[in-house]
Amino acid sequence: MKTDVLKSIRETEEEYQVMIRDAQAERKKSLSDAELEADNLVLKAQNDAAEYRNQRLAEARAQAQSRYAEIVKEGEARAERLKATGDKNLAKAVDLIVARFKEQLHVTA
Repeated sequence: MKTDVLKSIRETEEEYQVMIRDAQAERKKSLSDAELEADNLVLKAQNDAAEYRNQRLAEARAQAQSRYAEIVKEGEARAERLKATGDKNLAKAVDLIVARFKEQLHVTA
């Protein structure tokens, strides 16, 4: 009877040892899976952040390019207006300069 009880205790201990080993192996696997998942989440977050940054940079560049084109267009239009005004007044300016030059030389025409 004592041997049966001892044998039963030994078998129970062995079963518990197997259960403990299985639980520790499962714990290690769960930890490994959790670390892998955490690494993947960090990597995904980094990729998302880089993609967002690139998208925002592209939008800012496009906006800057648009503003640049607008400024150039306004500058060209202003230059054309100034040129037209200058062309319109060119004959008067030449006449005035010639008249002043003649005055300086005391020439009469």
